[in-house]
Amino acid sequence: MSIPELVCPAGNLPSLKTAVDNGADWVYMGLKDETNARNFAGLNFDASHAREGLRYAHAAGAKMLLAINTFPQGQGAPRWQRAIDNAADLGIDAVILADAGLMRYASERHPQLRLHLSVQTSATNYEAINFYQENFGISRAVLPRVLSLAQVAEVVKNTTVPIEVFGFGSLCVMVEGRCALSSYVTGESPNTRGVCSPAKAVRWEKRGESLDARLNGVLIDRFAPGENAGYPTLCKGRFDVEGETHYAIEDPSSLNAMALLPELVKIGIAAIKIEGRQRSPAYVGAVTRIWRAAIDAHAKNPGHFSIQTDWANGLARVAEGQQHTLGAYHRKWK
Repeated sequence: MSIPELVCPAGNLPSLKTAVDNGADWVYMGLKDETNARNFAGLNFDASHAREGLRYAHAAGAKMLLAINTFPQGQGAPRWQRAIDNAADLGIDAVILADAGLMRYASERHPQLRLHLSVQTSATNYEAINFYQENFGISRAVLPRVLSLAQVAEVVKNTTVPIEVFGFGSLCVMVEGRCALSSYVTGESPNTRGVCSPAKAVRWEKRGESLDARLNGVLIDRFAPGENAGYPTLCKGRFDVEGETHYAIEDPSSLNAMALLPELVKIGIAAIKIEGRQRSPAYVGAVTRIWRAAIDAHAKNPGHFSIQTDWANGLARVAEGQQHTLGAYHRKWK
């Protein structure tokens, strides 16, 4: 059984260095524009920082990915194409693409550039993945977080494309690549502009002792004194439904698939991805360090793998809402 590579987030240069220092095999980052799906103010890389990050990663034996994983609209394609050109010029190890037109551009203009199929493509079956391989030569595919473990195994069994899955981080209740919620409220979709909740649409308002979070004027959540106030996204807001106020769409909770590590290795997963380019370097360091230790422990003694208490506690501290779930992986009927 091969050892899955560990793919970790880098929202900025400090996070990239932290991920590399704690054992990431790959780090993934984005540019300071809407070509990437974490287009938050204060995050991401310009050319100078990308060059420094690439140098740092390579010096440690790690590789760097550039996420160009949103969908250009109308006449906007040249900006996304320039991002691909810049990746090739910089010597980026691979780009993560979602749009088929950009894949064709990359494969024809830069045939030496390695292409990874983004989770935003929503390729949930091996026929789709094989299509992208045959037409654009993709070298890896990232599966959406909607498949059960049995469905993941079926994909791996029927394709020669190495498969990457999410192991830890924020969940998405929408089928990746097809979100309509944020565009409904703000007019801007994360699939085209790169953010679920654009900063310009977010408002925090004191209401007596409580704190209201609004998105383009829509009340998303109301936090009691001392309650942890997370960044407002529509799918993770609390709403009044038939007289009861609760998380009507999705609870704030993190995916944590560490308990499934032996099964993921047995299936033949090529890489495990950590979500969180919008999170702090401290988060990146903690999660990378724990998953590195777990993957190495399993590789050393696969027949006696168990989750260590300090690993579980460490991941619980950085999970959304300090709770975690196996997500779609645990749906045995699938």
